[in-house]
Formats: sequence, C-alpha cells, structure tokens
Amino acid sequence: MKKWMISAALLCSMGAFAQNGTNVEGSRYQFTTIKNLDAGDVQNQGRTGTCWSFSGLSFFESELLHNGKDKGLNLSEMFVVRKMYPLKAANYVRMHGKANFGEGGGFPDDLLCLREYGLVPQSIYDGNKDKMYNHAEMESLLEGLVNKIGEAQGTINPDWSKAFNGVLDAYMGAAPEKFDYNGKSYTPQSFAKELGIHADDYVLISSFTHHPYNSQFVLEVPDNWNWEKVYNVNLTDFTNIAENAIMNGYTIAWAADVSEKGFNFKEGLAIVPEKDWSDMTPEETKNAFLEPGKEKTITAEIRQKAFDNYETQDDHGMHIVGLVKDQNGNKYFRVKNSWGTSNPGQGYFYASEPYFAYKTTCIMVNKKALPADVAKKLGIK
Repeated sequence: MKKWMISAALLCSMGAFAQNGTNVEGSRYQFTTIKNLDAGDVQNQGRTGTCWSFSGLSFFESELLHNGKDKGLNLSEMFVVRKMYPLKAANYVRMHGKANFGEGGGFPDDLLCLREYGLVPQSIYDGNKDKMYNHAEMESLLEGLVNKIGEAQGTINPDWSKAFNGVLDAYMGAAPEKFDYNGKSYTPQSFAKELGIHADDYVLISSFTHHPYNSQFVLEVPDNWNWEKVYNVNLTDFTNIAENAIMNGYTIAWAADVSEKGFNFKEGLAIVPEKDWSDMTPEETKNAFLEPGKEKTITAEIRQKAFDNYETQDDHGMHIVGLVKDQNGNKYFRVKNSWGTSNPGQGYFYASEPYFAYKTTCIMVNKKALPADVAKKLGIK
C-alpha cells in the first residue's frame, strides 16, 4: 500500500463532499445512515506511503473506543513505521535484493508491531513530524543503502544495519524504549498490554479463486514482504463479514485498489457503474457521480480476473467505520481516509458494496466480528 503517497497531498485540497449525504454541488445522492461507529480524528499521512500504518492504527483506536477505553487516544503511526523498516531491510538483504522494500506495507505489519514491540501515543513519538510528513529524501537514502548491500557479491559487512538505523534515527528519531504517560511509566509493550488489544484477536480475510476457500494462503502482493497468510472465503461470505462486522459494532481495516476511475475522493464516492467507463460519454461519466445508477454485478470470476491482470493492486489502506444506503436502497461503506480533512467530506467518503467486492485485496477484523457460520468454516474460535 504505497501508490498514492504523492496524490494524497493533492487530493486533500480538492473536492466538495458533505459526509452526511448530500454532498457535492449538484449531487442527487441522498444517504441514510444504517450504522455509524466511533473513530479517532482523521490524520494525514502526507507525502509518505504509510497508509497501512495510519489505517491500521485508526482501526486499533476504534477497537479501544468499542471497548470503552482511552477515548481520544491518538496512537503513533510512525512508531510502527520506525519498527518495521529494519525488518523489511533485513528481509531484503537476506533475499539478495529479490524482495520488496520501500514505504509500503500492510496490516500484518501493524499486527507484528503490536505483538513484538507494542504501541505508543502520538504525543510520545511523532517521527519528527514537521508540517507534513515527507519521507522522500529518507527513503532515497535507505533504498540506496539496501540496494547496494542486496546486490553485493560475497561477504557483506554486518554493520550495514547500524548505518541503516542511523539514517532512520536522523530523519525519524529513535523509537522510545520507556516513556511516561498520564502519570505512569511504560515500555511500548506494557502500554499496549494495558490498552487491552491483542494481535491474536484479529484476522486477515480475502477472497480469491486461485486458492481453496476456507483455508489460508500467502497473499501475493508486493507489500506483503513478511509473507503473511490470510483466510480465503467465498465472495458472498466476504461481503457478509464486512456487513456483519459493522452491524455488530466492529470497524474494518480495508486494503483496496484506488486507481479505478470509479474511485473519486473529491466527489466522496467509490463506485462501479454497470456500463464500463470506457464506453461512457463525458456526460455519463459526470452523471455517475451526481446520481445513483445501477452498478455492475461483481462475481468471483470478475474479481479474480482483475487481480490476475494487475487491474486490482494493493494500493491503499483505509478504515471502514459505517454503513449507509442511498435513496434507491443501495448500500455503501463509510470510509475514513488518511489524506487530511481539508475536503468537505472532512476526510471521509462512501464506497459502494460492488466497489468493495471488486477492489478489496484484504481486510482486517476482530475475530468476534465474524458471522458464526463463517468462523466455524474457518476453524476460528
């Protein structure tokens, strides 16, 4: 999840969308809330490819709110980023440069950090934030270093990791090992433990036909550098899991492709019209974002083909926090983004259920959010 780090800053300044439904000027979309869940403040990932951390930690913040804990706590996204970089670099070097390295990542990274390193508040570690996060220069140095090491022939100097961490410390600062917060002393591990959120409470779910349903497989996307497994379910179960989660008070960490013409943050919508965009007139294209129309029926075959053809990629991590319907009864997920609040949607938009079914690469949910029949098929207790 990294493709939109440059576009994010641009899109944040665009658009006219009111999150309560009516929206863009001239729009005839009318949304009625079915379920809306608590979430923390919208953040801005700036010019970085770290959406996976922003969306994952926003998800954890909502878990705390669901559990009645730490209202208003802002968790440090950059603590997770800082902890994952050395692990990605070590993996890249061990793979002789034949693995993915960069700012991108996924929800497995958030779980790994929670499990192994803990979490910290934003007020304790902000990763040397200035007005806006911008990791371009740092990333260039880090990539140059690991590329050189990864391409090395023969013995390499084991102290390369000291140089790597030196760059991270210079640009982000050293991650805290101990800190004081609200009058108590913590380590990141003890802080996470006191929050009461545990990595083993969460599962990663996807839906593809190239692996057996109701089993686990390694999701084949470049940013899954740690080769984490996801549960594979059929498409009906996949959308049912998402609806069931929201209706039972659990939010969803959502990884999806946002390069589609139907994804339009400035209009506050992500849709899949029944007619292909390439066959539409300019007037039809405009009207698709002004008035609800019939959307394409998404099948497992359509979804799989888009993934196999690289039309669906692991572009962006977001946070689903609600469910609405339009005046025709069509359902949409309410989505919290990490591109700031300067658009009239205040950082939120609506994604139709067909868009979710078509363009999702995976989701992270609490095990308790799974429908009982799905949990039984997957062997999850």
